[in-house]
Amino acid sequence: MTDTVIFDLDGTLLNTLEDLTDSVNYVMAQYGLPAHTIEEIRNFVGNGAAKLMERSVPQGRRNPQYDKMLEAFRAHYAAHCEDKVAPYEGIMELLETLHRQGFRMAIVSNKPDKAVKLLRNKFFAGNVEVAIGESAQIPRKPAPDMVYRALDELSSDVSHAVYVGDSEVDLQTAGNVPMKCVSVTWGFRTEEQLIAAGAAQENMLKAPRELVSYLARLGQEG
Repeated sequence: MTDTVIFDLDGTLLNTLEDLTDSVNYVMAQYGLPAHTIEEIRNFVGNGAAKLMERSVPQGRRNPQYDKMLEAFRAHYAAHCEDKVAPYEGIMELLETLHRQGFRMAIVSNKPDKAVKLLRNKFFAGNVEVAIGESAQIPRKPAPDMVYRALDELSSDVSHAVYVGDSEVDLQTAGNVPMKCVSVTWGFRTEEQLIAAGAAQENMLKAPRELVSYLARLGQEG
């Protein structure tokens, strides 16, 4: 029986693109570099702050200022990660429905752990029990460690869980566990990009409410 849902955060539950773009461009301006568009940042995110800045900074990690720029990004984003962020339409209703139905839920994200917990507390505290982000103590996705820790904290296991995310990193993470992965098309990647990354059409959702019926079908199959 499926009774546990592990969610990605950025692009799945929350639209964080504007705050991420603002923080990247704050750093670009500080160093006299060109700003990035929100669409560029959309394609840069998914692998954590270090990879986001590597993709954003000219020459990436080879840039002599890279470490200072990454530090500046982390500091600015920590102070501004709540400025423009909002749940996607239908997410709050989805989580409330799943909570009423008895599902246990967690968030696993490559966003810094402090920001993940802050955003969980602000938006999802009544429904999502566990939130785990990037830290020195646990490898980033697509390593499976965050998922294992979340399942342990929920007193659940892979056989009772599904993973929900919006990117190729999420597909890779679920594959590394391994566990069933549901891909959503309202986030940072298009349906075409997800299919190219290996997403199955039958495991793809176009609106949050579809997850309720998807989980119901899994229950009937199980």
